[in-house]
Amino acid sequence: MGDIITDLIKAVALGLLQGFTEWLPISSSGHLVIAQKLMRIDVSVGFDVMLHVGTLLAVVVFFRKDLLNISRSIISRKFDENSRMLLYILIGTIPTIIVGILFLRFFESLFLNIKAVGIGFLITGVLLLCSVLRTGTRRLNAVISLFVGLAQAISIAPGISRSGSTISTGLLSGVGKNEAFRYSFLLSVPAVVGASVLELGSLTIDVFGLYSLVGMVVSAFSGYAALKIVQRTLVSDRFHLFAVYCFAAGIITMLVL
Repeated sequence: MGDIITDLIKAVALGLLQGFTEWLPISSSGHLVIAQKLMRIDVSVGFDVMLHVGTLLAVVVFFRKDLLNISRSIISRKFDENSRMLLYILIGTIPTIIVGILFLRFFESLFLNIKAVGIGFLITGVLLLCSVLRTGTRRLNAVISLFVGLAQAISIAPGISRSGSTISTGLLSGVGKNEAFRYSFLLSVPAVVGASVLELGSLTIDVFGLYSLVGMVVSAFSGYAALKIVQRTLVSDRFHLFAVYCFAAGIITMLVL
């Protein structure tokens, strides 16, 4: 009984960690590497996939209207604002696919290097601070989508936040706060789905277990809460303050762990 409770507590803890850090600009991959090192937990591929499914569900629910409108534009075959957003998502996804295929082994090696994780946190901090330098207002276009996509590709490295790098790149390109927020997380959908599909061959029966389901549900709710937090900090011009946390996490990771 004690082992069951302990495992459930670990599932809840990792679900909360994944949910909040996946969408807050502080890097979920970096935090999971540190958590597994400190807690000495060997997370199965199935459990990891279920955590990502949970955070993906949070995005789907949060942006359900946008995703529904994009689906309708595909069905109706009309080229409007929604189909244009789909085009930009496809453009932004290309760099992630190319970088992921060409440098997969390199990025995998970084997950075994705690110093690299610390450097990743510091890079995220710099990007977040730079986001305050945005000037002017531009609409999202193909070129900006490509740059944001490159930022997402780089965030494959542990410690570099996907949301932090993509939103900051969008802001630096002159895109409005709401549009940068919206595009960043819509762009995450094919990236998360693609990463999960690549791991399907490694799944075991534990993916259907109680612990995996608990972790998925917890990561979904905490992920939704994280999206709300990011949205509010952007609107109130406090998004860059996450840099303080990233710098602290980077320094501690490199000097202590």
